Amino acid sequence: MEEDLRKIHDRLGIASDYEQTTGLSLQKTPDDLISIGEDIYGRPQRLSAAAASAWREMQSSARDDQVDLLLVSAFRSIEYQIEVIERLLAKGENIEDILTRVAAPGFSEHQSGNAVDLTSSDTEVLEEDFDESHAFAWLMRNAAKHRFYLSYPKGNELGVIYEPWHWCYREDT
Repeated sequence: MEEDLRKIHDRLGIASDYEQTTGLSLQKTPDDLISIGEDIYGRPQRLSAAAASAWREMQSSARDDQVDLLLVSAFRSIEYQIEVIERLLAKGENIEDILTRVAAPGFSEHQSGNAVDLTSSDTEVLEEDFDESHAFAWLMRNAAKHRFYLSYPKGNELGVIYEPWHWCYREDT
């Protein structure tokens, strides 16, 4: 797989030292992906079994507190990640800028089946001002209770833009 991934990265113009320079980890696709319903666009979404259970509990807890957590995306395959990058390249964006907000294929937490992108009914989708929402404030107070963590806070060392909408389930924390 790593050789295939190198070929994909070469084709997309991703530097061979991507892993070393970003600190992002290679992700494995889980073999226990299960449905968690549809996202805000009506697309079916999946997470690993453990993340799915934690997501349902967190969403229910938020709902009990009158907080609206809406799913924008969850699991993404390597192929889907390639498509996202290819669409941005076709629009004329350069790969270095793209990689500040889209992980290279093989390195996206979405591929792990543990990451969710979230929004709420009172904010624009995938915009930084999500951090001004009641949903974000609730997540900051409560997400860790459900083992979800903000992956890309302001000033993170991974070279990824601040993504207040991106939360990842972690079993070992």
